[in-house]
Amino acid sequence: MPRIVALDVGDATIGVAATDELRLVAAPVRTVYRTKSIKADLRAVVDLLTELGASEVVVGNPIDVSGAEGAQSAKVREFADRLAARLRIPLVFVDESYTTAEAEDEMIAMNVSRAKRRRKIDSAAAVLILESYMRQQ
Repeated sequence: MPRIVALDVGDATIGVAATDELRLVAAPVRTVYRTKSIKADLRAVVDLLTELGASEVVVGNPIDVSGAEGAQSAKVREFADRLAARLRIPLVFVDESYTTAEAEDEMIAMNVSRAKRRRKIDSAAAVLILESYMRQQ
């Protein structure tokens, strides 16, 4: 069965997580480091989605405290819209408020070093985005 892949899109990185083939478990995949070229970033993500056999993409939408979409949300939507134009699979948004902070808290509780947290935080946040989406289904 094809996988669901989640993206935590940021200015410098894109955290990626995916389900297993049975869609029971979400796991971190990797962090894609953004370049100065959005076309190169899109190509890297499309290649990764193809490699993972994604059948659906979930993108975290950073809703602010008031429930509105702010400047970061607009950047994420722009990237996701351009990504969706290159895909033949569904792309959906889920609220990703506080997932990075939650992921960091979980890693601190597991005694993960600061250096390792910095490298893994985005894919860990993508796991939380994916788990949220899976609970909604």
